[in-house]
Amino acid sequence: MFKHEKQLLHDVKVDGPNPVYAAMLQEQLGGSNGELKAGLQYIAQSFRVQDQAIKDLFLDIGAEELSHMEMVAQTINLLHGDELNAVNQPAGTIQSHVVGGLAPLLTDASGFPWIGVYANVTGDLPADLLSNIAAEQRAKVVYEYLHRQINDKGVRETIDFLLNREEAHNALFREALNRIQDEGSLQDFGVTDDSKLYFDLSSPGRHFKEPSPTPPSFKNPRQQ
Repeated sequence: MFKHEKQLLHDVKVDGPNPVYAAMLQEQLGGSNGELKAGLQYIAQSFRVQDQAIKDLFLDIGAEELSHMEMVAQTINLLHGDELNAVNQPAGTIQSHVVGGLAPLLTDASGFPWIGVYANVTGDLPADLLSNIAAEQRAKVVYEYLHRQINDKGVRETIDFLLNREEAHNALFREALNRIQDEGSLQDFGVTDDSKLYFDLSSPGRHFKEPSPTPPSFKNPRQQ
C-alpha cells in the first residue's frame, strides 16, 4: 500500500519562468535515467525479492523516487509559467504548449515518450542491485549536467537536494550488494580458465593483465 503525503519531500521554487530549461528538466521526469524509471524499476524488482530487508529497501527507495518525480514535475510547472504561448517559444519547447497545456509530460528532453523498457528487472538480486547502482550513478551525472546549465538559485537548490539523495541511494544499494556476496549470479559457478583470459586486440599497447574474476564488492578497504 502506498500513501500520498500532500507536502513535497523537499520544497521547490524557481527564480522565474524558463521554458527552455523546463524542457531540459523533462529528462529527469520521463527520460531513460529519470525519476519515473528509477521508481518503477525498484518497485518492480521488489516483487520477487525474498530477503525482506532488501525488499523493503527497494520499496522504500522506489517510493522516494516517485516523490522526486513529483518535485521535478512541480519545478517544471514553475519554469513553464502560466501562459500558453507556443508561437513565441524556441524550437524544442513547444510540445507542452500544444499537447499538455503546460502540464509536465512523461517525455524526455527531446519529447520522446517514456517507455517500460527503461526499467531493468532480471529476477537475479545481484544483477538488479548492480543495475540500480548504475542507475543512481547515471541519474547523478544527468543532474550534474543540468546543474551546470542553470543559474536559477531555486532550481539549483532542488537539484542539490536530489543529487544528495542519489548519493544516499547509491550507498544503500552498495551496502545491500555486500550482504549477498554468495547469492544468485555471484555464486562461484561456471568460472573456468576462459574467464581469466585477456584478448589483447589493440596491440601494441597492452595496459591490463589477465582478469582474475571475484565477486564485486564496494567495501571500504580500510574496513577490511
